[in-house]
Amino acid sequence: MKILFVGDVFGSAGRHIVREHLPHVMETNAVDLLVINGENSAGGFGITPGIADELFDLGAHVITTGNHVWDKKEIIDYIQAAAPDSHDRGRRVLRPANYAHGTPGFGVYQGTLGDGQEYAVINVQGRVFMGSCDDPFRKCSELLEQITAKVILVDVHAEATSEKAALGWYLYGRVTAVLGTHTHVPTADERILFEGTAYQTDVGMSGPYDSVIGVETDMVLHRFLTGMPAKFEAAKGNPKMCATLIECDGKTGRASRIQRLMLGE
Repeated sequence: MKILFVGDVFGSAGRHIVREHLPHVMETNAVDLLVINGENSAGGFGITPGIADELFDLGAHVITTGNHVWDKKEIIDYIQAAAPDSHDRGRRVLRPANYAHGTPGFGVYQGTLGDGQEYAVINVQGRVFMGSCDDPFRKCSELLEQITAKVILVDVHAEATSEKAALGWYLYGRVTAVLGTHTHVPTADERILFEGTAYQTDVGMSGPYDSVIGVETDMVLHRFLTGMPAKFEAAKGNPKMCATLIECDGKTGRASRIQRLMLGE
């Protein structure tokens, strides 16, 4: 079984480069399961129902998010309109599972592919240098007790490299893959941990790389040089799609291969 995870789609440039490359990457690699992190897909901040539909139309089975999930308020109704036990599109847009009890939506989704293969996707957010949320370590353990699928992918949306690495070692042997998002810079540490768990600290951003992690360079420089607030806008130059391809045994969930991808125009 092959899984493709597309890193943080950032703004219109990110959506453009993903549309350009995703079809041939999916076909060439015979991808079975597609997961996309879309939390920055709407102008660099948040995701809208229309953009979620666009990513689903490209073939995404699940869309993960992170700390910007609520930046576009209309996504809340989109998510809440889906029944908890449904497979509707709104149910397949995840927010971090370790958000406070009562937060709209869900942080885990379990589904079945057309060939009967079961899979699950968990989305959690880190606590180091991030907003307040519950413990992602214990939340993952809690969710794993409820999941019956063998193939399990975890999107760890976190700032600190150490926290992501710790989660990888905490979950090895219990999940198929632990992939980091949020920092928008792809890391070159992809590997298979003990007992068949694929790991990468950060998949990277699918968006404009002539920027400061997706934002227009001049705006960020102004903030650093003056300390004054400024409205950030998504850049558009030099877009690249960053993704990670994982091959695993569908019966055991154990990964045997991991490959990082970066594709430009």
